[in-house]
Amino acid sequence: MTPAAIDFPPTSLATSLPSVLFKDGAAALEPVVFLPGLLCDQALWRPQIDALSDRVAPMVADMTLDDSIQDMAARVLAAAPPPFSLAALSMGGYVALEIMRRSPERVRRLAFIDTSARPDTAERAERRRASLTNSERGRFLGVTSALMGSLVHESKTQGPVADSLRAMAGRVGGEAFLRQQTAILNRPDARDVLPGIRVPTLIAVGDEDRLTPPSVADDMYRMIPGARLHVFQRCGHLPVLEQPEETSLILREWLDDA
Repeated sequence: MTPAAIDFPPTSLATSLPSVLFKDGAAALEPVVFLPGLLCDQALWRPQIDALSDRVAPMVADMTLDDSIQDMAARVLAAAPPPFSLAALSMGGYVALEIMRRSPERVRRLAFIDTSARPDTAERAERRRASLTNSERGRFLGVTSALMGSLVHESKTQGPVADSLRAMAGRVGGEAFLRQQTAILNRPDARDVLPGIRVPTLIAVGDEDRLTPPSVADDMYRMIPGARLHVFQRCGHLPVLEQPEETSLILREWLDDA
């Protein structure tokens, strides 16, 4: 007898979930933990969760509560089911790499989207410290026009994508932004983790990503055995919003990768 369907709301990370779910006699649903980036919440992954509803049991981690990548990873591991797949964007990728450092045996497959295994350069670290100082002084501005230009392709700096980004930043708020920036600033160099990854891995990046450019994605691709690389055209740092259909398509192919 086929187990009854389990209704899982993709709004926060579940405290418990069976490793295999079933939906009305269909194939098993894959537990996938989606990890958002800086100033993003569960809405970031809504297009993919909707598009892949026939394939995944979605869980979206709350990345606003901790001020270290290590604590973020520990929170995910404490709540996720024993085996799961990881789809991570930007800051979420840093957390995914920490998860792979701690508990690689629990992860079935990995999707790294517009992220890096490297620590910040001195210049980038200084900019983060400046943003922390401004926010600590009560000057949290969310996603400014200047930041928007670094996050998305020039064709998306106005309109629904930009509106969604500003709305997420407003919900995340200044206090969580401080925690997130502190975590990112102090994250470890994770390049040593990459050669040991032994699960199907997708690396994806926007061709015009200014924050983690294609050269950074290529480094990860070359260091992970058997990884697959996908480059989005006319796309910035956030293809999950800028190119949602294409993102969902490559994630579906990733789920098919045994």
